Amino acid sequence: MTDIPRWAAHRTAKLASVPLSVAGRVAAGWGKRITGGDADQINAEVSARTAEQLFAVLGQLKGGAMKFGQALSVFEAAVPDDMAGPYREALTKLQSAAPPMSEASVRRVLDEQLGRAWRDRFTHFEEVPAAAASIGQVHRAVWHDGREVAVKIQYPGADEALRADLRQLMRFSRLFQSLAPGAEIKPLLTELQDRMVEELDYRTEADNQRAFAAAFADDEQVLVPRVVASAPKVMVTEWVTGTPYAEIITAGTREQRDEAGRLLGEFHYSSPARAGLLHADPHPGNFMMVEDGRIAVIDFGAVAKLPDGPPRTMGRMLRLALEDRADELLELLRADRFVHTDSELRAEDVQAYLGPFVDPVRTERFHFTRRWMQSQAERVGDLRSPEFRTGRSLNLPPDYLLIHRVTLGATGILCQLDAEVAAREIISHWQPGFAD
Repeated sequence: MTDIPRWAAHRTAKLASVPLSVAGRVAAGWGKRITGGDADQINAEVSARTAEQLFAVLGQLKGGAMKFGQALSVFEAAVPDDMAGPYREALTKLQSAAPPMSEASVRRVLDEQLGRAWRDRFTHFEEVPAAAASIGQVHRAVWHDGREVAVKIQYPGADEALRADLRQLMRFSRLFQSLAPGAEIKPLLTELQDRMVEELDYRTEADNQRAFAAAFADDEQVLVPRVVASAPKVMVTEWVTGTPYAEIITAGTREQRDEAGRLLGEFHYSSPARAGLLHADPHPGNFMMVEDGRIAVIDFGAVAKLPDGPPRTMGRMLRLALEDRADELLELLRADRFVHTDSELRAEDVQAYLGPFVDPVRTERFHFTRRWMQSQAERVGDLRSPEFRTGRSLNLPPDYLLIHRVTLGATGILCQLDAEVAAREIISHWQPGFAD
Protein backbone atom coordinates (compact mmCIF):
# COMPACT_ATOMS: atom_id res chain seq x y z
CA MET A 1 0.00 0.00 0.00
CA THR A 2 1.61 3.28 -1.09
CA ASP A 3 -0.95 5.68 0.32
CA ILE A 4 -4.53 5.92 1.55
CA PRO A 5 -7.05 4.63 -1.01
CA ARG A 6 -8.50 7.97 -2.07
CA TRP A 7 -11.13 7.30 -4.67
CA ALA A 8 -14.55 8.03 -3.20
CA ALA A 9 -16.24 5.10 -4.95
CA HIS A 10 -13.59 2.66 -3.69
CA ARG A 11 -13.75 3.86 -0.08
CA THR A 12 -17.55 4.10 -0.12
CA ALA A 13 -17.80 0.53 -1.40
CA LYS A 14 -15.46 -0.70 1.35
CA LEU A 15 -17.43 1.02 4.09
CA ALA A 16 -20.78 0.08 2.57
CA SER A 17 -19.73 -3.58 2.71
CA VAL A 18 -19.95 -3.47 6.51
CA PRO A 19 -23.72 -3.00 7.02
CA LEU A 20 -24.48 -5.23 4.03
CA SER A 21 -22.36 -8.03 5.48
CA VAL A 22 -23.94 -7.53 8.91
CA ALA A 23 -27.38 -7.89 7.37
CA GLY A 24 -26.27 -11.06 5.60
CA ARG A 25 -24.85 -12.59 8.75
CA VAL A 26 -27.98 -11.74 10.74
CA ALA A 27 -30.14 -13.35 8.07
CA ALA A 28 -27.94 -16.45 8.12
CA GLY A 29 -28.23 -16.50 11.90
CA TRP A 30 -32.01 -16.46 11.67
CA GLY A 31 -31.82 -19.41 9.30
CA LYS A 32 -29.72 -21.39 11.74
CA ARG A 33 -32.17 -20.64 14.56
CA ILE A 34 -35.09 -21.87 12.47
CA THR A 35 -33.25 -25.14 11.96
CA GLY A 36 -32.63 -25.52 15.69
CA GLY A 37 -29.26 -23.81 16.23
CA ASP A 38 -28.33 -22.48 19.66
CA ALA A 39 -29.31 -18.78 19.76
CA ASP A 40 -26.52 -17.66 22.12
CA GLN A 41 -23.83 -19.39 20.11
CA ILE A 42 -25.19 -17.96 16.85
CA ASN A 43 -25.31 -14.44 18.29
CA ALA A 44 -21.70 -14.80 19.48
CA GLU A 45 -20.58 -15.94 16.02
CA VAL A 46 -22.35 -13.02 14.35
CA SER A 47 -20.82 -10.52 16.80
CA ALA A 48 -17.32 -11.94 16.39
CA ARG A 49 -17.40 -11.91 12.59
CA THR A 50 -18.96 -8.44 12.50
CA ALA A 51 -16.27 -7.02 14.80
CA GLU A 52 -13.50 -8.69 12.81
CA GLN A 53 -14.75 -7.30 9.50
CA LEU A 54 -15.69 -3.84 10.75
CA PHE A 55 -12.35 -3.01 12.31
CA ALA A 56 -10.36 -4.70 9.57
CA VAL A 57 -12.05 -2.36 7.08
CA LEU A 58 -11.53 0.69 9.30
CA GLY A 59 -7.86 -0.16 9.79
CA GLN A 60 -7.18 -0.83 6.11
CA LEU A 61 -8.74 2.45 5.02
CA LYS A 62 -6.98 4.54 7.68
CA GLY A 63 -8.12 8.16 7.33
CA GLY A 64 -11.41 9.13 8.95
CA ALA A 65 -12.51 5.49 9.11
CA MET A 66 -9.65 4.53 11.37
CA LYS A 67 -9.89 7.76 13.38
CA PHE A 68 -13.55 6.97 14.06
CA GLY A 69 -12.62 3.46 15.17
CA GLN A 70 -10.02 4.84 17.56
CA ALA A 71 -12.60 7.27 18.98
CA LEU A 72 -14.96 4.33 19.55
CA SER A 73 -12.25 2.26 21.24
CA VAL A 74 -12.46 4.16 24.53
CA PHE A 75 -16.13 3.14 24.85
CA GLU A 76 -15.21 -0.55 24.83
CA ALA A 77 -15.69 -0.62 28.60
CA ALA A 78 -19.40 0.15 28.12
CA VAL A 79 -20.03 -2.88 25.90
CA PRO A 80 -21.83 -5.66 27.85
CA ASP A 81 -19.58 -8.56 28.85
CA ASP A 82 -21.44 -11.12 26.75
CA MET A 83 -20.63 -9.06 23.62
CA ALA A 84 -17.32 -7.55 24.62
CA GLY A 85 -14.87 -10.32 23.74
CA PRO A 86 -14.65 -9.98 19.95
CA TYR A 87 -15.01 -6.19 20.01
CA ARG A 88 -12.38 -5.68 22.72
CA GLU A 89 -9.60 -7.28 20.71
CA ALA A 90 -10.59 -5.64 17.41
CA LEU A 91 -10.98 -2.18 18.96
CA THR A 92 -7.65 -2.39 20.76
CA LYS A 93 -5.82 -3.20 17.53
CA LEU A 94 -6.99 0.09 16.05
CA GLN A 95 -5.37 2.08 18.84
CA SER A 96 -1.87 1.58 17.47
CA ALA A 97 -1.82 -0.40 14.24
CA ALA A 98 -2.53 0.07 10.54
CA PRO A 99 -0.97 -1.20 7.28
CA PRO A 100 2.16 0.88 6.52
CA MET A 101 2.75 2.93 3.39
CA SER A 102 5.59 2.01 1.06
CA GLU A 103 9.17 3.22 1.50
CA ALA A 104 8.85 5.11 -1.80
CA SER A 105 5.84 7.03 -0.45
CA VAL A 106 7.72 7.83 2.76
CA ARG A 107 10.68 9.24 0.84
CA ARG A 108 8.40 11.23 -1.45
CA VAL A 109 6.59 12.91 1.45
CA LEU A 110 9.87 13.70 3.23
CA ASP A 111 11.32 15.16 0.02
CA GLU A 112 8.29 17.43 -0.35
CA GLN A 113 8.09 18.50 3.29
CA LEU A 114 11.71 18.68 4.51
CA GLY A 115 13.54 19.15 1.21
CA ARG A 116 15.56 16.64 -0.84
CA ALA A 117 18.47 16.93 1.58
CA TRP A 118 16.31 15.78 4.50
CA ARG A 119 18.64 12.86 5.26
CA ASP A 120 21.33 15.37 6.27
CA ARG A 121 19.14 16.29 9.26
CA PHE A 122 19.37 12.73 10.60
CA THR A 123 22.29 10.51 11.51
CA HIS A 124 19.97 7.51 11.31
CA PHE A 125 16.45 6.93 9.93
CA GLU A 126 14.53 3.63 10.17
CA GLU A 127 12.62 2.91 6.97
CA VAL A 128 10.20 0.52 8.68
CA PRO A 129 7.57 2.44 10.72
CA ALA A 130 7.54 1.94 14.46
CA ALA A 131 3.83 2.79 14.81
CA ALA A 132 0.83 3.82 12.77
CA ALA A 133 -2.14 6.08 13.44
CA SER A 134 -5.27 7.27 11.67
CA ILE A 135 -3.73 9.78 9.24
CA GLY A 136 -0.02 9.14 9.63
CA GLN A 137 2.73 6.76 10.67
CA VAL A 138 5.76 7.17 12.91
CA HIS A 139 9.39 6.32 12.16
CA ARG A 140 12.20 6.12 14.68
CA ALA A 141 15.30 8.14 13.88
CA VAL A 142 18.29 9.99 15.34
CA TRP A 143 18.47 13.77 14.85
CA HIS A 144 21.73 15.36 13.80
CA ASP A 145 22.45 16.46 17.38
CA GLY A 146 22.20 12.89 18.68
CA ARG A 147 18.67 12.98 20.07
CA GLU A 148 16.39 10.00 19.41
CA VAL A 149 13.32 11.31 17.62
CA ALA A 150 9.92 10.22 16.32
CA VAL A 151 9.16 11.29 12.74
CA LYS A 152 5.42 11.47 12.10
CA ILE A 153 4.57 11.35 8.39
CA GLN A 154 1.08 11.97 7.02
CA TYR A 155 -0.33 9.46 4.57
CA PRO A 156 -0.66 10.77 1.01
CA GLY A 157 -4.34 11.42 0.32
CA ALA A 158 -5.27 11.75 4.00
CA ASP A 159 -7.26 14.94 3.41
CA GLU A 160 -9.45 13.43 0.68
CA ALA A 161 -9.87 10.19 2.62
CA LEU A 162 -11.00 11.94 5.79
CA ARG A 163 -13.71 13.87 4.00
CA ALA A 164 -14.97 10.82 2.09
CA ASP A 165 -14.97 8.57 5.17
CA LEU A 166 -16.77 10.93 7.50
CA ARG A 167 -19.52 11.59 4.97
CA GLN A 168 -20.03 7.87 4.56
CA LEU A 169 -19.75 7.01 8.25
CA MET A 170 -22.41 9.59 9.07
CA ARG A 171 -24.85 7.52 7.04
CA PHE A 172 -24.06 4.44 9.11
CA SER A 173 -24.28 6.05 12.54
CA ARG A 174 -27.11 3.77 13.69
CA LEU A 175 -25.04 0.66 13.03
CA PHE A 176 -22.06 2.00 14.98
CA GLN A 177 -24.30 3.12 17.86
CA SER A 178 -24.61 -0.51 18.93
CA LEU A 179 -20.87 -0.65 19.55
CA ALA A 180 -20.93 2.29 21.97
CA PRO A 181 -24.23 2.26 23.84
CA GLY A 182 -23.18 5.11 26.10
CA ALA A 183 -22.09 7.46 23.31
CA GLU A 184 -23.93 9.73 20.89
CA ILE A 185 -22.37 8.76 17.58
CA LYS A 186 -23.69 11.52 15.29
CA PRO A 187 -22.31 14.39 17.43
CA LEU A 188 -19.03 12.49 17.62
CA LEU A 189 -18.84 12.30 13.83
CA THR A 190 -19.85 15.93 13.43
CA GLU A 191 -17.12 16.94 15.83
CA LEU A 192 -14.55 14.88 13.93
CA GLN A 193 -15.61 16.58 10.71
CA ASP A 194 -15.30 20.04 12.26
CA ARG A 195 -11.76 19.35 13.47
CA MET A 196 -10.55 17.48 10.41
CA VAL A 197 -8.83 20.35 8.61
CA GLU A 198 -7.14 21.49 11.81
CA GLU A 199 -5.63 18.05 12.41
CA LEU A 200 -4.39 17.70 8.84
CA ASP A 201 -1.84 20.50 9.32
CA TYR A 202 0.91 19.12 11.53
CA ARG A 203 2.15 22.67 12.17
CA THR A 204 -0.99 23.23 14.26
CA GLU A 205 -0.36 19.98 16.14
CA ALA A 206 3.25 21.05 16.69
CA ASP A 207 2.07 24.36 18.19
CA ASN A 208 -0.31 22.46 20.49
CA GLN A 209 2.44 20.10 21.61
CA ARG A 210 4.87 22.98 22.24
CA ALA A 211 2.27 24.61 24.49
CA PHE A 212 1.74 21.39 26.47
CA ALA A 213 5.48 20.73 26.68
CA ALA A 214 6.06 24.23 28.06
CA ALA A 215 3.24 23.88 30.61
CA PHE A 216 4.54 20.52 31.86
CA ALA A 217 8.28 21.19 31.49
CA ASP A 218 10.26 19.30 34.16
CA ASP A 219 7.01 18.05 35.70
CA GLU A 220 7.39 15.14 38.11
CA GLN A 221 4.26 13.34 36.86
CA VAL A 222 3.75 14.22 33.17
CA LEU A 223 6.14 13.96 30.22
CA VAL A 224 5.29 15.71 26.94
CA PRO A 225 7.96 15.18 24.24
CA ARG A 226 9.44 18.38 22.83
CA VAL A 227 8.91 19.29 19.18
CA VAL A 228 12.15 19.25 17.15
CA ALA A 229 10.85 20.32 13.71
CA SER A 230 7.54 20.59 11.86
CA ALA A 231 6.04 21.00 8.40
CA PRO A 232 2.43 20.72 7.13
CA LYS A 233 2.65 16.91 6.73
CA VAL A 234 5.72 15.94 8.78
CA MET A 235 6.50 16.47 12.46
CA VAL A 236 9.64 15.52 14.37
CA THR A 237 9.49 15.15 18.17
CA GLU A 238 11.66 13.64 20.88
CA TRP A 239 11.31 9.86 21.13
CA VAL A 240 9.70 8.38 24.25
CA THR A 241 9.97 4.77 25.38
CA GLY A 242 7.49 3.36 27.88
CA THR A 243 4.80 0.80 28.64
CA PRO A 244 1.65 1.56 26.57
CA TYR A 245 -1.61 1.88 28.46
CA ALA A 246 -3.05 -0.86 26.22
CA GLU A 247 -0.45 -3.24 27.69
CA ILE A 248 -1.23 -2.15 31.25
CA ILE A 249 -4.94 -2.70 30.56
CA THR A 250 -4.21 -6.21 29.34
CA ALA A 251 -1.56 -7.39 31.80
CA GLY A 252 -0.76 -4.68 34.36
CA THR A 253 -0.55 -5.31 38.09
CA ARG A 254 -3.03 -3.75 40.49
CA GLU A 255 -0.40 -1.17 41.49
CA GLN A 256 0.36 -0.28 37.85
CA ARG A 257 -3.33 0.05 37.00
CA ASP A 258 -4.07 2.35 39.92
CA GLU A 259 -1.04 4.55 39.28
CA ALA A 260 -1.76 4.73 35.54
CA GLY A 261 -5.31 5.79 36.37
CA ARG A 262 -4.19 8.40 38.88
CA LEU A 263 -1.73 9.96 36.45
CA LEU A 264 -4.30 10.04 33.65
CA GLY A 265 -6.81 11.74 35.96
CA GLU A 266 -4.25 14.33 37.06
CA PHE A 267 -3.27 15.09 33.46
CA HIS A 268 -6.85 15.32 32.22
CA TYR A 269 -8.13 17.63 34.96
CA SER A 270 -5.00 19.77 35.35
CA SER A 271 -4.34 20.53 31.66
CA PRO A 272 -6.96 23.29 31.19
CA ALA A 273 -5.73 25.12 34.29
CA ARG A 274 -2.02 24.67 33.52
CA ALA A 275 -1.94 24.92 29.71
CA GLY A 276 -5.30 26.49 28.81
CA LEU A 277 -5.75 23.41 26.62
CA LEU A 278 -7.38 19.97 26.84
CA HIS A 279 -5.87 16.93 25.12
CA ALA A 280 -8.87 15.80 23.09
CA ASP A 281 -7.85 12.38 21.75
CA PRO A 282 -8.17 10.09 24.78
CA HIS A 283 -7.45 6.53 23.75
CA PRO A 284 -4.89 4.15 25.29
CA GLY A 285 -2.55 4.41 22.30
CA ASN A 286 -1.73 8.00 23.24
CA PHE A 287 -0.53 7.28 26.79
CA MET A 288 2.32 5.27 28.26
CA MET A 289 4.17 4.87 31.55
CA VAL A 290 7.87 5.67 31.39
CA GLU A 291 10.55 4.14 33.59
CA ASP A 292 10.78 7.11 35.96
CA GLY A 293 7.07 6.76 36.83
CA ARG A 294 5.67 9.59 34.72
CA ILE A 295 2.82 9.39 32.22
CA ALA A 296 4.01 10.20 28.69
CA VAL A 297 1.40 11.83 26.45
CA ILE A 298 1.58 11.94 22.64
CA ASP A 299 -0.58 13.02 19.67
CA PHE A 300 -1.82 16.58 20.11
CA GLY A 301 -3.67 16.91 16.80
CA ALA A 302 -7.03 17.22 18.58
CA VAL A 303 -6.98 19.87 21.31
CA ALA A 304 -9.71 21.95 22.94
CA LYS A 305 -8.71 25.54 23.64
CA LEU A 306 -9.78 26.60 27.15
CA PRO A 307 -7.84 29.84 27.78
CA ASP A 308 -9.88 30.58 30.90
CA GLY A 309 -9.39 27.10 32.29
CA PRO A 310 -12.12 24.48 32.85
CA PRO A 311 -15.70 25.84 32.89
CA ARG A 312 -16.90 26.53 36.41
CA THR A 313 -20.36 25.23 35.47
CA MET A 314 -19.04 21.66 35.22
CA GLY A 315 -17.77 21.70 38.80
CA ARG A 316 -20.94 23.35 40.07
CA MET A 317 -23.08 20.67 38.40
CA LEU A 318 -21.03 17.94 40.05
CA ARG A 319 -21.35 19.54 43.48
CA LEU A 320 -25.12 20.09 43.25
CA ALA A 321 -25.73 16.53 41.99
CA LEU A 322 -23.48 15.15 44.72
CA GLU A 323 -25.43 16.99 47.44
CA ASP A 324 -28.85 16.15 45.93
CA ARG A 325 -29.71 19.84 45.50
CA ALA A 326 -32.08 19.03 42.66
CA ASP A 327 -33.86 22.39 42.35
CA GLU A 328 -30.60 24.34 42.14
CA LEU A 329 -29.21 21.79 39.70
CA LEU A 330 -32.16 22.16 37.33
CA GLU A 331 -31.94 25.95 37.57
CA LEU A 332 -28.24 25.84 36.66
CA LEU A 333 -28.87 23.49 33.74
CA ARG A 334 -31.60 25.76 32.36
CA ALA A 335 -29.43 28.86 32.73
CA ASP A 336 -26.52 27.27 30.85
CA ARG A 337 -28.62 25.75 28.03
CA PHE A 338 -28.36 22.13 29.15
CA VAL A 339 -32.14 21.77 29.03
CA HIS A 340 -34.27 22.23 25.92
CA THR A 341 -36.32 25.42 26.23
CA ASP A 342 -39.63 23.62 25.67
CA SER A 343 -38.85 20.89 28.21
CA GLU A 344 -41.01 20.33 31.29
CA LEU A 345 -38.39 18.40 33.23
CA ARG A 346 -38.84 17.95 36.96
CA ALA A 347 -35.92 18.54 39.30
CA GLU A 348 -36.16 15.05 40.78
CA ASP A 349 -35.92 13.49 37.29
CA VAL A 350 -32.71 15.40 36.55
CA GLN A 351 -31.24 14.34 39.89
CA ALA A 352 -32.13 10.69 39.22
CA TYR A 353 -30.46 10.93 35.80
CA LEU A 354 -27.24 12.69 36.83
CA GLY A 355 -26.83 11.38 40.38
CA PRO A 356 -25.21 8.02 39.51
CA PHE A 357 -22.71 9.74 37.20
CA VAL A 358 -21.12 11.47 40.20
CA ASP A 359 -20.36 8.19 41.99
CA PRO A 360 -16.58 8.75 41.55
CA VAL A 361 -16.68 11.78 43.87
CA ARG A 362 -18.90 10.25 46.57
CA THR A 363 -15.98 8.50 48.27
CA GLU A 364 -12.31 9.25 48.87
CA ARG A 365 -11.31 6.56 46.38
CA PHE A 366 -13.45 5.14 43.57
CA HIS A 367 -13.00 1.84 41.76
CA PHE A 368 -13.58 2.45 38.04
CA THR A 369 -14.84 -0.82 36.55
CA ARG A 370 -16.27 -1.96 33.27
CA ARG A 371 -19.37 -3.10 35.14
CA TRP A 372 -19.94 0.41 36.54
CA MET A 373 -19.67 1.97 33.09
CA GLN A 374 -21.89 -0.72 31.59
CA SER A 375 -24.54 -0.03 34.23
CA GLN A 376 -24.52 3.68 33.37
CA ALA A 377 -24.82 2.95 29.66
CA GLU A 378 -27.65 0.47 30.27
CA ARG A 379 -29.48 2.86 32.61
CA VAL A 380 -29.60 5.82 30.22
CA GLY A 381 -29.83 3.72 27.05
CA ASP A 382 -32.86 1.60 27.98
CA LEU A 383 -35.76 2.90 25.87
CA ARG A 384 -38.19 1.92 28.61
CA SER A 385 -36.42 3.68 31.47
CA PRO A 386 -37.36 7.08 32.97
CA GLU A 387 -33.69 8.08 32.60
CA PHE A 388 -33.88 7.60 28.84
CA ARG A 389 -36.87 9.95 28.64
CA THR A 390 -35.05 12.48 30.82
CA GLY A 391 -31.97 12.27 28.61
CA ARG A 392 -34.03 13.18 25.54
CA SER A 393 -34.97 16.45 27.24
CA LEU A 394 -31.38 17.39 28.02
CA ASN A 395 -29.13 19.28 25.64
CA LEU A 396 -25.34 19.46 25.35
CA PRO A 397 -24.31 22.98 24.26
CA PRO A 398 -21.73 22.97 21.44
CA ASP A 399 -19.04 24.57 23.63
CA TYR A 400 -19.31 21.66 26.07
CA LEU A 401 -19.45 18.83 23.51
CA LEU A 402 -15.71 18.25 23.26
CA ILE A 403 -15.14 18.56 27.02
CA HIS A 404 -17.91 16.03 27.62
CA ARG A 405 -16.56 13.56 25.06
CA VAL A 406 -12.99 13.80 26.34
CA THR A 407 -14.07 13.33 29.96
CA LEU A 408 -16.20 10.36 28.96
CA GLY A 409 -13.25 8.95 26.99
CA ALA A 410 -10.85 9.39 29.91
CA THR A 411 -13.40 7.71 32.20
CA GLY A 412 -13.60 4.85 29.72
CA ILE A 413 -9.84 4.32 29.95
CA LEU A 414 -10.01 4.36 33.76
CA CYS A 415 -12.65 1.63 33.56
CA GLN A 416 -10.55 -0.39 31.12
CA LEU A 417 -7.67 -0.08 33.58
CA ASP A 418 -9.98 -1.25 36.39
CA ALA A 419 -8.24 1.48 38.40
CA GLU A 420 -8.96 2.66 41.93
CA VAL A 421 -8.37 6.42 42.00
CA ALA A 422 -8.80 9.30 44.44
CA ALA A 423 -10.94 11.11 41.86
CA ARG A 424 -12.58 13.40 44.39
CA GLU A 425 -9.23 14.84 45.50
CA ILE A 426 -8.11 15.43 41.90
CA ILE A 427 -11.37 17.11 40.89
CA SER A 428 -11.47 19.20 44.07
CA HIS A 429 -8.01 20.54 43.31
CA TRP A 430 -8.38 21.29 39.60
CA GLN A 431 -12.08 21.75 38.78
CA PRO A 432 -13.45 25.22 39.64
CA GLY A 433 -16.94 25.24 41.09
CA PHE A 434 -16.70 21.88 42.83
CA ALA A 435 -14.91 22.72 46.07
CA ASP A 436 -15.39 26.50 46.15
